[in-house]
Amino acid sequence: MTVARRKSIDMVRAEVRHRFVDVELQSVEDVMAAPDWGELPDERLAMMFACAHPAIDPGIRSPLILQVVLGLDAKAIASAFLTSPAAMGKRLVRAKEKIRQAGIPIRVPGREELPARLDTVLQAIYTGFSEGWSDPGGVDVVRRNLTEEALFLARLVVELMPFEPEALGLLALMLHADSRRRARRNDDGEFVALAMQDPALWDSRQIAEAESLLHRAGAMHSVGRFQLEAALQSAHVDRIRTGVVNWAAVLELYDALFALTGSPVVRINRAVTVAELRGAKEGLASMPELETDPRLAEYQPYWAARAELLVRTGENELARHAYQIAIGLERDPAVRRFLEQRLDATEE
Repeated sequence: MTVARRKSIDMVRAEVRHRFVDVELQSVEDVMAAPDWGELPDERLAMMFACAHPAIDPGIRSPLILQVVLGLDAKAIASAFLTSPAAMGKRLVRAKEKIRQAGIPIRVPGREELPARLDTVLQAIYTGFSEGWSDPGGVDVVRRNLTEEALFLARLVVELMPFEPEALGLLALMLHADSRRRARRNDDGEFVALAMQDPALWDSRQIAEAESLLHRAGAMHSVGRFQLEAALQSAHVDRIRTGVVNWAAVLELYDALFALTGSPVVRINRAVTVAELRGAKEGLASMPELETDPRLAEYQPYWAARAELLVRTGENELARHAYQIAIGLERDPAVRRFLEQRLDATEE
């Protein structure tokens, strides 16, 4: 009965998504009535490359793909890009209006146009994967199976463009993350933090494939964001398996990643690494400040990481405040219970 119910949900979700996509595409005047997918092996992948048109504002291309092709709503997309649903909704409306008014041709690009659009497509695939990853129980119909869909699309990109190191890096990153799927919850459905996971539950075949892809990408001597993130995943896997970690090397990877992206999320993870290497006080000093990036006020991992470091410095009152905010922002019940346990521990 459970399998039948889930299959029914998947069918409804697919029908809704395709109906939504059809409506969205019909609103753009220059979408071809019967597009030729050419060498692109999947209709969704073809539309991803089509929506990555260079005339569309770079900052909205990935969100547009997530809405038009993967069917995510403005709220989910806004969460992924650290902005408000209202602001993201307006940006998406303006982007589609610009497509109509400027007559931007949403067509499947030729093979020679693919490399220039690849970064946008990889970003969209990874964001879709992350949204599915945030719903490990499969209880959200919108996010259900997004991780599988994203992995499938990433594999297609690698097959289509086997000499693109960032495509290899993205697939390696996602395989590393997905390899820990079974270990993220215990038998009671409770959240298990990475440091506490049982490596025996990890999928060794996925890890081996990820490592192979990462080595292939590294041999091309063109380092990018996804390769660095996959290398960090590899380092964490090695840390848990062996009990030994070279925090200095991990910090170098985060430094390189931050130099490349300037992402506040990277800064948060870098600060946690600094705490391991130089102590919690220096880690706290390395955390991004709300005054310089107000978006973090609604970002749960910021508050959870800050709370952990505050506990380690003995500032339990501030830690409790940070935990309470993190709990209020968390949408996964299992993670919320985990954070509540951490909060309770500060009062013992």
